[in-house]
Amino acid sequence: MSKFRQRFKEIVNISRDVDWAIASESIRKNIYFRGPNVWILAAAVIIASIGLNINSIPMIVGAMLISPLMGPIMGFGLGLGVNDTALLKESLKHLGIMVLVSILASTLYYLVTPLELDNPTEMLARTRPTIYDVLVALFGGFAGILETCRKEKGTVISGVAIATTLIPPLCAIGYGIVTLNPLYIVGPFYLFFINIVFIALATFLMVKYLKFPLVKVSDSTKHKKVSGTIVAFTLILIIPSIISAIMVIKENQFRQNARKFVSDNKNFNKSYIYDHEVKHEKMSSTLSIYVAGEPLESSDKELLYRSAESCGIERGQLTIIENPFTRDELTESDMLKTFFERSDREIKQREELLAQLQEELNALRDKELPVAQIAKELLTQYPDLTGFSISRGSEVTLKDLKESERIFVLVKWLEPVDDEVVTKLQKWLCVRLETENITVIQDKQ
Repeated sequence: MSKFRQRFKEIVNISRDVDWAIASESIRKNIYFRGPNVWILAAAVIIASIGLNINSIPMIVGAMLISPLMGPIMGFGLGLGVNDTALLKESLKHLGIMVLVSILASTLYYLVTPLELDNPTEMLARTRPTIYDVLVALFGGFAGILETCRKEKGTVISGVAIATTLIPPLCAIGYGIVTLNPLYIVGPFYLFFINIVFIALATFLMVKYLKFPLVKVSDSTKHKKVSGTIVAFTLILIIPSIISAIMVIKENQFRQNARKFVSDNKNFNKSYIYDHEVKHEKMSSTLSIYVAGEPLESSDKELLYRSAESCGIERGQLTIIENPFTRDELTESDMLKTFFERSDREIKQREELLAQLQEELNALRDKELPVAQIAKELLTQYPDLTGFSISRGSEVTLKDLKESERIFVLVKWLEPVDDEVVTKLQKWLCVRLETENITVIQDKQ
C-alpha cells in the first residue's frame, strides 16, 4: 500500500509541471481590454447573437472560442489569491468594460436584425441557471488555471471557453433589453455572474494550492474581512442555482409522467385524447388534456384521475377539457394526427404478433421429421423393410413423473429380424436425426 500511495502521489503531483511565474505574467498581460480585443469581442458577440437568433449551436461555439473574456476573470482570481489589490481593481475595470461592450453589441444587433425568435431554445437555455452551471464554471476554472500554469501549453483554454457560458448570456441580455422582457435579462445576467465568480474562485483556490508568492498587505484585518465577505457571497450565490436545478429536475419528471399518462389513455372508451398541454408556473406544474368523442361520465373521469395519480400526477394538476364536437367535427389536422397515431400503434401490434407467430412456426419446422427421405434411405439399406412410421411423443418416468420428449419408430420386415438389427437401425437413426431419444419398435405380426 505504501508503494501504491507513493506511486499515486507521483501521478497526481502537478508542482513539477507548473511554472507560477510564467502563469502570473500571462494572466496579468491578458486582463487588459483595448485595441484589437474590443473588436474581436464585438465580432464574437455578433456571431453568438446570430447563433442564438437562428438556434445554431456551431455559431455559438465558434463565438465562445473567439471571445477574449477569460483574461480579466482569471486576473480577478489571481488578485484575490496573491492579495494584489491593484490587479483586482484592473481586472474588475476591464471586465466591466468587456461586459458593457458585449451588451451594447448584442443590443445593436437585435435592434436591426429582421429575424424573430420562433423557437428560442438556445436563448431560453440561458435564462435558468442551475447548480450544474456552477459545477461547470468551477471545474472549467480549475482546468483553465492549470492550463495557464502548465509549462507545455495545450488546447484546454479553448475547451474551457466552450464549456463555460460567458458570451451567450450577454447576448441574451441584449435581446431582453430590446424586447423589454425581464426573463431574458435577469436569468442570463445571473448565469454570467455565476460563471465569472466560480471561474475566479477556481483560480483563487488553485493559486493558493500552488503557493503563488503573495503581495504584502498593509492592513491584514481588512484583508481578512474581504476574504470572509467573498466566502459568504459565494455561498449565497450558490443557493438560487440549487433551487433552480431542483425545479428543472421536477419539471422534467412531470413532463415524462404527462407523456406516459397520455400514451396510456390515448383511446379511452368511446372518447380519446387528441392533444395535451404542460405548463410550469412558479413551483407547480399542470397538465391539460383535450378530449373528443362521447361525453365522459363521472366514473370515466374518476378512472382518468386515478390513472394520473398512478403516473405521479396529482388530481389538482390535471385538467380535463372536453370538446362538444364528435370525431366527424374535428379539424382535418386533428383527424390526421389521430389516424396516424392509431395506425402506428396497430402496425406495431401486428408486427409484434407476426414476429411471435414466425417464432412459433420456426419452432414447429425445427421439429418436423423428414419421414419420406428417411424411408427412402432405409429401403436402400433394408430392402426387406415393409413398414415404417415415425412420430414425436412424450415419455414419462413413473417414479418422479418427469416428462421428456422422445421419437418413436415402428418398423416391420417380411420376416422378423434379430434385436441386433433393430439396435443397429436405432443407432443409425440417432445419428441421422441428431438425437439420442429414439425408441425403435419392431412389429412382429
